Amino acid sequence: MKKLLLAAGLAAFTSLSWAQGDAKRGEALYQVYCTQCHGVSGDGKGVNAAYMAVMPRDHTDTKEMTARTDEELFKVVKLGGKSINKSVLMPAWGRNLSDDDIHALVAHLRNMCCKK
Repeated sequence: MKKLLLAAGLAAFTSLSWAQGDAKRGEALYQVYCTQCHGVSGDGKGVNAAYMAVMPRDHTDTKEMTARTDEELFKVVKLGGKSINKSVLMPAWGRNLSDDDIHALVAHLRNMCCKK
């Protein structure tokens, strides 16, 4: 019974978190703010990647991306890589993007990694 409730709760949480942000708007924001490092397709092979000491995250890697919560993804976009003990090369976008924009980006990231 507990496993069934947990599974139902996780399914509801996942649907809710994706619904929190507008994935279409997130896709447009991704093209402006993220593709230089993470690549147009999100594979981590953007034009800046060759010059970076730490390779950008592959947002199409389902295993890696599902290991991250929406809260972690939100935090890393807003506060930068250092905020979750990841690369300091990931900038903090919180002064450029609103919380709604960041939620939209997270929704788009979930679409990239998990809705194949």
